[in-house]
Amino acid sequence: MPKTIRRRRLERKTDYKSRLALIKSEKPRLVVRKTNKYIIAQIVETEIAKDKVILGITSKSLLKKGWPENLKGSLKSRTAAYVVGYILGKKAKAKIKQAILDIGMHRNIQKSRIYAVLKGALDAGLNVTHNQNALPTEEQIKSNEKIKPLIEKLTS
Repeated sequence: MPKTIRRRRLERKTDYKSRLALIKSEKPRLVVRKTNKYIIAQIVETEIAKDKVILGITSKSLLKKGWPENLKGSLKSRTAAYVVGYILGKKAKAKIKQAILDIGMHRNIQKSRIYAVLKGALDAGLNVTHNQNALPTEEQIKSNEKIKPLIEKLTS
């Protein structure tokens, strides 16, 4: 008799095996998600049968912080992901001490936007277990000359 696959797994929304491992760690999770336009980063704690979002930020909020309106198509870039992670890390540092990265159903690609969010959170002072080889370099993050001064402004 074949095993029944859960609905959220069929919809490619939840990997139950990795989720169980993250929940067993009993640490808050740094949840990173990519959409077609934005990067979403949240700090989530798991309670008995539900998740509770402690902090959250999207790259859309960078427009209010000085991101140029004519560059709003780059709100899903590696640079925007780094800034989102940095801002979230600064806010989260007062509330939590350590977190664990949750990339969900996204592919694990080193030096990608997901790891740019992680690098931003690490640079802000958040303690997250990671592999140093997976993080993008400073040159990769600050490669766009138009946005380089803005990164310095937002991360200072």
